Amino acid sequence: MQPILQSQGKLMLIVPVFLKSWKSTVWHLRHNLTFKKLNMMARISQNTMGHGTHQLPESTLSSGGQETAYIGTFTRTLTKPRPCDENGTFLPPGSPPKPLSDKSPTDWTPYRNHVEFETAEFFFTENQTPAAQINRLLDLWASTLQKHDDKPPFADFRDLHKTIDKTPLGDVKWQSFSVRYNGERPATDVPPWMDQDFDVWYRDPREVVRNMLVNPDYVEEFDYRPYREFLTDSDERQWRDFMSGDWAWDQADIISEDPESHGSTFVPVVLGSDKTTVSVATGNNEYYPLYVSIGNVRNNVRRAHRDAVSIIGFLAIPKTTKEHATGDVKFRKFCRQLFHCSLSKILETLRPGITKYEVARFGDGHFRCVIYGLGPYIADYEEQVLLTCIMRGWCPRCLSSRINLDEQAGWRCRHHTDVLIEEGTLGELWDEYGIIGNLVPFTNDFPRADIHELISPDILHQLIKGTFKDHLVEWIEKYLYQIHSKKEAQRIMDDIDRRIAAVPAFAGLRRFPQGRGFKQWTGDDSKALMKVYLSAIEGHVPVDIVRTFRAFLEFCYFVRRSVITETTLEKIQEALDRFHQYQQIFETIGVVSTFSLPRQHSLQHYVLLIRLFGAPNGLCSSITEAKHIKAVKEPWRRSSRYKALGQMLVTNQRLDKLAASRADFTQRKMLDGTCLSAAALAVGDVDSANTINGTEANNDNNGTEANNNNNDTEVDDGPTNIEAHVELAKTPQRNRARTPAALAVELSIPQLPNLLRRFLFTQLSPDDPRDPSEVPLTCCPQYDDKISVFNSACSRFFAPSDPSGIGGMRREYIRACPIWRNDHPRYDCVFVNTNPDLDGMRGMDVARVLTFFSFTYKAELYPCAVVRWFDTIGDSPNEDNGMWMVQPAHHANNSPHISIIHIDSIYRAAHLIPIYGARFIPPQHQHHQTYDIFRKFYVNKYADHHAFEIAF
Repeated sequence: MQPILQSQGKLMLIVPVFLKSWKSTVWHLRHNLTFKKLNMMARISQNTMGHGTHQLPESTLSSGGQETAYIGTFTRTLTKPRPCDENGTFLPPGSPPKPLSDKSPTDWTPYRNHVEFETAEFFFTENQTPAAQINRLLDLWASTLQKHDDKPPFADFRDLHKTIDKTPLGDVKWQSFSVRYNGERPATDVPPWMDQDFDVWYRDPREVVRNMLVNPDYVEEFDYRPYREFLTDSDERQWRDFMSGDWAWDQADIISEDPESHGSTFVPVVLGSDKTTVSVATGNNEYYPLYVSIGNVRNNVRRAHRDAVSIIGFLAIPKTTKEHATGDVKFRKFCRQLFHCSLSKILETLRPGITKYEVARFGDGHFRCVIYGLGPYIADYEEQVLLTCIMRGWCPRCLSSRINLDEQAGWRCRHHTDVLIEEGTLGELWDEYGIIGNLVPFTNDFPRADIHELISPDILHQLIKGTFKDHLVEWIEKYLYQIHSKKEAQRIMDDIDRRIAAVPAFAGLRRFPQGRGFKQWTGDDSKALMKVYLSAIEGHVPVDIVRTFRAFLEFCYFVRRSVITETTLEKIQEALDRFHQYQQIFETIGVVSTFSLPRQHSLQHYVLLIRLFGAPNGLCSSITEAKHIKAVKEPWRRSSRYKALGQMLVTNQRLDKLAASRADFTQRKMLDGTCLSAAALAVGDVDSANTINGTEANNDNNGTEANNNNNDTEVDDGPTNIEAHVELAKTPQRNRARTPAALAVELSIPQLPNLLRRFLFTQLSPDDPRDPSEVPLTCCPQYDDKISVFNSACSRFFAPSDPSGIGGMRREYIRACPIWRNDHPRYDCVFVNTNPDLDGMRGMDVARVLTFFSFTYKAELYPCAVVRWFDTIGDSPNEDNGMWMVQPAHHANNSPHISIIHIDSIYRAAHLIPIYGARFIPPQHQHHQTYDIFRKFYVNKYADHHAFEIAF
């Protein structure tokens, strides 16, 4: 590489025509060597088998294993990580850590007090208030304080920004360097890109990683060493967080060969990048963010976006004219070189810590010796192609030919590629292996880094957007137009759209009023459509296509689990085998000519990748795409649009400072309660402070009917509780019935008072073996007094594979209201526990909630639900789509089977989808009529990941 030059206060890198290694080894063109294919293949086999990370002996366990009550955990890392002092001297066992901060609990520096910090955070982080509105609000605030000779926390927006900028915590400065092409140039008509400087902005990744290590928020969700977990009752291994995988384990083995590394903590650096567009309307503004995380932070933290993923760079995006962009090989090569050169430069501060430990402080207060390592890279397929220096259409992980990706082949690896380059010509590398031989991956500049090994699984782009949206959904449309006339195919497509639109509302499920006929699909659109698409196509396509979708969906839901066992891996492989078996119908009928599709091919590698990196949901590109919103799109919207990048950098820096301040103040117990409760305590009003804090806790943990009227699901950051819990809304409805008799009239259920009497009998006599309907009414207590009616209930349950809080808890709202959103009635269905001794649907029944109410009888509060029952059809799920079938239950006289149940028997909401069969949906059908019109339903186990786990 050419020397680094200073240019206008910025670093400038001159990129040569063909990239040279940062290790001073010149990588030259190899085009006159003889390519010995047979000898080469023998060496490939040897290298593949000896690489050590692909085939792991099952009997290889670490010494010094530990067991807990529920799993056996074997750990290995450079001997046990030991706390040390700031100089790296190990401390005696049991030594307490120094406090993270020596500041007093009243020191709010750089803020003057609690109110000032909360105001800054509210304006800048939560509300993202524009500068002019900040000034106006502060002026209004000042006008109310003037008579008290007081003033608001800040004078104006500049004062607020200046205060945030003074925060020392989380302060990692932005830097930049410029890159310019210096290769051969044409004599005339020089492309403009050859004369341009391309700026790359970045922050020191080492400092960002050290800030993550010292963050006290991660103390309880941090793995200090790789481990292997086994179930104690069966010795079955399981994978969850990144450090439970074999890659981290093997890295620790390699590092531990150096005696000086013993006692150190291995810190894998997880990277991710992806271009994103902030506005098409204003000129197709693209940005190329680079993100970093650490593998020690557990998956639930990374998925919850609690600052465990941080932006460290904005890569350059070279542009040129259309005239020169078409077929310009040099331009494409320069873009690739620029990418790898930039990454190598940005990450260079990590390089010394990869081979020799350095001392860093952790969130628990201890210092430890740490050794870094480049870990998995989160990227979609286009980015993976760029990262691994291969051609589009090839697999970045294995050597399968692009013509037949499903053939058995060895693994790509750095050493194998180096040998190929030494033996072959550029043309042979291109044609036989898809390798771009004159490019060098940035990972070659770092020890123990192999880019082919570091490519992570990507559920979003490989499964959801790739295999589902771009392949299966499109194949369905092609099939219909191939089998039917154009007019009939359009008629069927319209009916599929109406079926999708007819799906009843469900907590957390996006609705599609127009079916799937929208122009631009987001990842969330595809995720939501996957949940309802299977039943919509049934009856219009052959059974094998239905079974193809079922196998694919089951594969997706298995790999999405937060904990994956060896049994789960077997289920994943079995689902994949079924998928490959049944999808052959698309080739048989001529819809597709090949299944050699890179994103679909990637499914074959998931079992291996889970063994290497743990559960894939902790390394999905949906994490980085969600970060785009906070780190790129929102800062861009807050900018003036003129030279927006500089303003976006400042915004990100201020956001990091505020987040670091919050973590610091929380760790020092300074944010307990609210500003108002703190003010009450300051004047000695303890009762008011307790009342305020209690109200806030109720609102935060349980929600209110007013606040959650339009939100059916929420993440729950409360404590983890495996058992589900349902409670009624906090506020009863004042315009609903007040007595059982009035409720009977309102619901048109004349027998409701008698049902209430039988319900009371079961509650007061739980050991009575008789069916409640057989108990004479004279034996049942009577209740005719006041009741409170509610429009919803809240279910709180453990669902770590779905969007959930840090402890895996999720909250959903079950609706039973005569008017929903001022438009139509909504009465949700629920799972009811009826036989706790049986698993899945065999231990549950489905019911539709007609209303929630509560009453007090003999000083005991009874929260209840009036439900209409469904009968299960058959004793097993449908063999084609894997879903149970139900139908409304009736008594012998054909009247609906209605009961009153205690809400403690409700597990959570259930989603039913009509069994459409071959009939067409009328255009005027509305989704809120579906439960009333159809007579048979599927229990939609694909509604979310938790439903998939319980409705089997």
